[in-house]
Amino acid sequence: MLFISPCFLYIGIHSKTLEKISLLGLLGFKTRGLCQATVMPLFLTMILFLGPIAMKIHSGLLKLYTEPMYWINNMKNLIWLRNHLVAPLSEEFTYRSCMLPLLLECFSPMTAVSISPLFFGVAHFHHMQERIKYGMDFNTAFKIACFQFVYTTIFGMYSAYLLLRTGHFMSTFIVHAFCNHMGFPDLVEVTTYKREKKIIITCLFFVGFGLWCLLLNPLTEPTWYYNNLSWYKVK
Repeated sequence: MLFISPCFLYIGIHSKTLEKISLLGLLGFKTRGLCQATVMPLFLTMILFLGPIAMKIHSGLLKLYTEPMYWINNMKNLIWLRNHLVAPLSEEFTYRSCMLPLLLECFSPMTAVSISPLFFGVAHFHHMQERIKYGMDFNTAFKIACFQFVYTTIFGMYSAYLLLRTGHFMSTFIVHAFCNHMGFPDLVEVTTYKREKKIIITCLFFVGFGLWCLLLNPLTEPTWYYNNLSWYKVK
């Protein structure tokens, strides 16, 4: 799909669009604003995960990241490489870089951002077959697949919005890798904390979400990333 998807983009994109921006630019591969695209969206996403990050600090897992052997061992682990490198690269390239420009040819930006993640969410239903194969009953596997569809679709909207605003593939790739590493917040673990810590962690969940809402547009201001949004306005 990494090789086939750009072909569909090249064939389907309006010729006038390619007069305004190169194919590589459409895909989000450019040097201007790359540093900002690497740092700012990741920082924004870390704010959203303020609660889960605090949980990692509380459990002591954060210290693990300072150990060189942690990274060396993971670079030899195919599952880790799949989750943190291969999946973010292939999925963001296919479902965002190649799909979003085509949708912008037909729909308004916000409609395109809302539609593209649906394909991304449905693509995760194949995990249901894997769970059934390893002994899980159909109803449980279906419920998990539906839940996964919901949160992957929501993440897909966020990722598509980042690409629209920053114009950089790197912003979506690094955020996807970070979210895969963090996983869905373990809300059950929060209930096991003592009362004071439980209140603090819970508050950090809400504070992180609130700050993320406030900073979403300011930290993805297109001019910061030298992103010209006029290319999709082809009549």
